[in-house]
Amino acid sequence: MTINWDRTLAKRIGWVLAAVVLLNVILSVWWSVEPDPIQPKVKKTTSGQLIVGYATTTSLIDTVNTLLDKPGGWISNDPLPPSVFMDNMPAFEFGALEQIRDLARSLRTDFSRSQSQSIEDKDLNEAQAKFNIDHTSWLIPRPETEYKDGVKHIEWYRAKISDPNNPDAQFYARADNLNEWLKQVQKRLGSLSQRLSASVETERENTDLAGDSAATQTTPTHETRIVKTSWWKIDDVFYEARGSSWALLNFMRAIEVDFADVLAKKNAQASVRQIIRELEATQQTVYSPMILNGSGFGILANHSLVMANYISRANAGIIDLTHLLSQG
Repeated sequence: MTINWDRTLAKRIGWVLAAVVLLNVILSVWWSVEPDPIQPKVKKTTSGQLIVGYATTTSLIDTVNTLLDKPGGWISNDPLPPSVFMDNMPAFEFGALEQIRDLARSLRTDFSRSQSQSIEDKDLNEAQAKFNIDHTSWLIPRPETEYKDGVKHIEWYRAKISDPNNPDAQFYARADNLNEWLKQVQKRLGSLSQRLSASVETERENTDLAGDSAATQTTPTHETRIVKTSWWKIDDVFYEARGSSWALLNFMRAIEVDFADVLAKKNAQASVRQIIRELEATQQTVYSPMILNGSGFGILANHSLVMANYISRANAGIIDLTHLLSQG
């Protein structure tokens, strides 16, 4: 009897463990589903004019809310299964968060200010601080709470610019303001492109001081260096780039609305549309069960190089756009 009872208990424990593992697998697959890109929203005044800045601020709000409200919520700081075993979605969240932080900073320092001596908007100042909270903190402060507070401050700023009787809060859709944000985007995409390309080991020339014969740097470096992203980090970099492109796609669609007059004057609408097309391509469905890391012309595909191609093309479009905006 004791032997049979022990076997029955062992079977029950085995079935329970199997059910727990299966449930975690199902949850991890469900929670790994990436959100769809967001369409811009507009609002008009009583006279029928579009409220400048409404699309951009709403896109920022919706992007943050989508990350917080998606299946599983914010999982980058979750210390429990299955989140603790997942790395693709946390990488996606971090990539999107970096773009959110860049736009929040530009809202505070550029889009809401007319000149360098103008006063910062208090709500945008608070929002930027909230979004800069460590995304992996799981106790105090909790990023979910802080990011929701940041959204509230953006909503208050949006309410102020939507009020025609409140001249103190403004969103300035100017070419120079847009250029300042695009310069940050260039650096973000350039870094992602380099890290994605490094999925295949390559030897690169050191161009850190190129173009300036009098330039110096802190520590001497070799003329060439071997660049290679760790095999363990390949999928993380891929999904970070995917999340960054997702958030940037949301923002570029909104920029196309709020800066329509500026873009039309510079004849730059086509440039923005092409950037959006390249970013949309980064969100194509990945049918492979894992991110492949084949050599450049090898038998297996290299998903990182494909992503790097789309991001490089988007970055080239942004560089061209900044040149157009800088012209008189």
